[in-house]
This record gives sequence, C-alpha cells and structure tokens, in this order.
Amino acid sequence: MVAQSELRRRFMAIPGVWPVMALSFMTAIDDPTRFQRSRDVAADVGRALYEAASGLMTRFKGKDKTWGQQIARRSCHRKAVVAVARKLAVIMHAMWSDGTFYVGDTTEAETDAAKRAQIKARKHLGAHA
Repeated sequence: MVAQSELRRRFMAIPGVWPVMALSFMTAIDDPTRFQRSRDVAADVGRALYEAASGLMTRFKGKDKTWGQQIARRSCHRKAVVAVARKLAVIMHAMWSDGTFYVGDTTEAETDAAKRAQIKARKHLGAHA
C-alpha cells in the first residue's frame, strides 16, 4: 500500500518515517484540511510519531537530528523525542497540505539525498520500490 502512494513515498523521505508510520499517519489524519494549523496534528497521531522520533534520535546517522540532540542536552532524551515527534507531525502535515517534498540537510548533495531515499525505499518496500 505504501509503495502505491506517491504521498506515502514522500513521507518516507523523512528520516525516522518508515512504511508503517507513513500509513498510520495518513489513516489517522484522513483529511489534512481538518486541521487549521500543522502543529495541531501531533495529538492525533501521538504514539506512532513518538516511535518514529525515537528511531530518528537513536538509529539515524545524519544531521537531521541535530535539533533534537540539542534539546536532549538541555533537558532529557524523552522530552527531546516528544519535541521531534511534534516537529515530524508539523512537517508531514505541511508536506501533505502543500504537496511539497522533504529537503532535509541543505548541505547534503542532492544526489546523496536521492541515493539515500532510494536505498531506504528498496530496503523497506522490497520489490515494490
């Protein structure tokens, strides 16, 4: 199902967002116009976002998690994961509403980002990628 949807594939370009998270987000939100602001979305998809943010903070090796690491140094890891989860909700809702793509680290070469997204899709979508 994830491989057949262009929007879900765009969601998977975000670090920490895997096929289940992309599908869960779309199922829970259903209609992005229900929310006037992107930051109101986090309450509806809480646990799945927390899992995605936790994976991003602990397993992802890239610069996209720098903001969360700064919060973790100031406060604690759990609060940082919650903040990153809320930020993921805002990003995903904005992408859905605007039809935009995730850019990520602006210093990373475009070819490197495309290659990373292709490897991630092949790994998680298998033959459907």
